[in-house]
Amino acid sequence: MSISFSLWLTYVAAVLIISGTPGPNMLLAMTQGIRFGLRPIWPTLLGAVCGVLVILCMSMSGLGAILKASEQLFAVVKWVGAAYLIYLGIHMWRTSDSMSNTPEETHTVSIQAPSIIVQFRTGMAVAMSNPKAILFGLAFFPQFINADAPLLPQAIILLTTFATIEVSWMCVYALGGTQLSKYLASPLRMRRFNRASGSAFILAGLGLGLFGKSK
Repeated sequence: MSISFSLWLTYVAAVLIISGTPGPNMLLAMTQGIRFGLRPIWPTLLGAVCGVLVILCMSMSGLGAILKASEQLFAVVKWVGAAYLIYLGIHMWRTSDSMSNTPEETHTVSIQAPSIIVQFRTGMAVAMSNPKAILFGLAFFPQFINADAPLLPQAIILLTTFATIEVSWMCVYALGGTQLSKYLASPLRMRRFNRASGSAFILAGLGLGLFGKSK
């Protein structure tokens, strides 16, 4: 085995905790579950997982080290991601405002889901601008890679493990969202939730923008 069993168990424990901690990916899964239900949002979940895997692959290929070493490149990537998270937050606020004139008796939380491409793109963009995923990929993930061992077997084990855990957690959050949708059937409650979620995305974007380059 290219990675020791004890190290793999440590990696599993770390990913379980880090991945399960609420963040943009999990918030996206929950909000999508609330709005569209569990079955229609699989492209969003797949896009989010692919986005994180891209970050991890960059870290394994050495691009992560280049990103860390380049102050200007890091700043560009950081602010692009921050701007996207802030955009999503503002969009959620505007969505909640547009609901203010919707009669409660005719409002339904579950609406038509966007196209598969739009969902996948949104999931991937949120994941790749996720401060938690960036920190994990650039600072934490490389510690589990043995530079003296073949890279491909390690990549298969580490990336497959991460994808499995990430998808599982996102399904948990999305399922929780579908259950929460019953409580949010009221337009007022849904509006408050959208504003809280939008604020969380905006704060995540500001946090990413203010995040300094690791030395």
